[in-house]
Formats: sequence, C-alpha cells, structure tokens
Amino acid sequence: MARIDYADSSKASERTRDILAKNRNANIFRMMSHSPDYFVQYCRLGGAIRSRGELDPIVRELAITRTGILCEAPYEVIAHKRIGKNVGVTDEQNEALANWQAAKCFTETQRAALAFTDEIVKLNKPTDATFKAIAAKLAPGALVELQLSVGFYIMTSKFLETFEIDLQPVTEVVG
Repeated sequence: MARIDYADSSKASERTRDILAKNRNANIFRMMSHSPDYFVQYCRLGGAIRSRGELDPIVRELAITRTGILCEAPYEVIAHKRIGKNVGVTDEQNEALANWQAAKCFTETQRAALAFTDEIVKLNKPTDATFKAIAAKLAPGALVELQLSVGFYIMTSKFLETFEIDLQPVTEVVG
C-alpha cells in the first residue's frame, strides 16, 4: 500500500487529467500528480527518452530494465520488460537481465551498455574502461541518451520505492 494517498484526479487541472488519461491513470503518475508542474515536466522528459533520439530502443529498454533491477524497483522492472518486448527485446533477454554477464543473448553493444548501466547505478559513474567500451559503440548523442535514460530511471525507481507505489496488473503498468 502506498505511503500516502494517490492524488485525487477529480481535483486536478484539465492538463493533468489529460496526461493521466494518456498514461492509463497508472499509479506512478497518480502519485506524481500531487505536484502538477513537476508531473508535466517529468512526463515531457520521460516521453523524450522513450520516443525521441538516436539510441537504439532495445539498448535503451535493456538499460532501463536493468536499472530497475539494480534499484530493486519491481514496478519499473515489470513495466519496462513489457515496453522492451514492444520494441524488440526478446523474452530470453528479459529473463537474462538479472545475470546478464553469463548470458549469450546480448550483442557486444548491448553488453557494453549493460556494463555502463551497472557501473552508473553501483559506482555512481562508469570506470574509464567501461566508458571507453561503450563510447566505441555509440555515437556521442546516443551515449548521452543512454546516460540520461539510466539517470532518469534511477530517479523513477527511487520514486516508486520511496512512496511504495502499488503494482498494477501487467496490462496496466506504465513507468
């Protein structure tokens, strides 16, 4: 059960209600809408991360899901395994993310991105060797997008866990 009540959408502005409706009134957004201005900007940046830029969407979703795993945020993991499947992440890859280092189902670029993700989450920044490995695989724009994706979903995972956002049926989860 969430630590505080979800915002009452009937008291929200039309813009907030529209954004909530577009996001299926997912619990994360219902909680976040307590702060309408931050909520709107969060959704703008999240939308850009998920639908704009040059980073391969499979690499992005693998990194986001791995971030959720490392941050121990089940809501995020469930949501992004589903989103990942929609952009081409295989079931085998989703299942292997908990122990990706031993798995054979990832490309060199995906492995470099996962190592980069692990070190950002665990060490706060990647080692020089890990940075050089991913920088050799991605254009500068995609590299920036990868780091911003991981950072954004660290924040999102911590938000979910801080407020103990309730899980929803898999068909309803958005994150």
